[in-house]
Parts: sequence; structure tokens; C-alpha cells
Amino acid sequence: MSAAHRTLVLLRHAKSAYPEGVADHDRPLAPRGEREAGLAGEWLRANVPTIDAVLCSTATRARQTLRRTDIDAPVQYVERLYGASPEMVIDQINGVADDVTTLLVVGHEPTTSAVAVDLAGTEDTDATAVEAITSKFPTSAIAVLRVAGRWEDLAPGGAALVDFHVPR
Repeated sequence: MSAAHRTLVLLRHAKSAYPEGVADHDRPLAPRGEREAGLAGEWLRANVPTIDAVLCSTATRARQTLRRTDIDAPVQYVERLYGASPEMVIDQINGVADDVTTLLVVGHEPTTSAVAVDLAGTEDTDATAVEAITSKFPTSAIAVLRVAGRWEDLAPGGAALVDFHVPR
């Protein structure tokens, strides 16, 4: 991969619990989610270049997912990623600094899958991965996209979806 390429990793938060009386934003991870977030972190460390920066939803389950991955990178917690549209997520990515080569975004469904599919469009996109994401983007699932050029220029159809992984 040339220096002009960047890597975008989209991670859906891990399986959350539904405690009575707890607002959606504040729901914690379920025990299964804690385990699967750890597995997601293991996969990321083994298969993705060093992560330079993280954009993470402020929701408790997203923050706990990131913590369980043990990814060591500067994190920006972004309120607008909770309940965001795909356009809002792409807009947030467009604001990432040029010195970030690999970016991790921890978010929610149905937005995360929509962002992955919306961005996928260059000729080296893995059609099987697109089909899998369109079918289901489970908790803790990871989409990896290769981006040519700068973050600020990223637009729908402007990346190659190169991997999709569901840690179990």
C-alpha cells in the first residue's frame, strides 16, 4: 500500500445489556459484549496497521467496547456519533488530521453498516464483504476500508471495502 493510502476501520459497539430504568445512551456492555470486544481488539491488533486515532460515540456501550479492545491511540469522544446519520459520520471523518494514517470509528447500527456500504465503491472493493454487511452487521463487527487520498476528500464510493470480520 502506498503512503497515499489510509485505512478506515469501522467497529460496531459490542453486545449491550438492557438494564431496567437505564437510558439507551447509558446502557453498558453485556458479559458477551465484554468478551467479544476483547476478541475484536485481538483481531484488530493482528490484522490492521497501527491505529493512529479513534473517533468514538459517547454512549457507554461504545466507550466500554473501545476500552475492552485495548487499542492504544488518541481518542476523541464525539456526541454526534450517537444517533448519527451516515452523512454525519462521514463529515466527522472528513475533519480528521492528515497525519492520521489509520482511523478507528466506534459507532452504532444501522449507521455503521450504511457508512461502510456508502463508502465502498472503488474497483478493489470486496463484493462478498459488501454482501455480508448488507445482510447483517452484528455487534462487535469490523469493516476495514482502504482510502486513497486525504480524509477531507473522502466521499461515498471513494473507498475500497477490503475486509469484514465478526469476532466470535
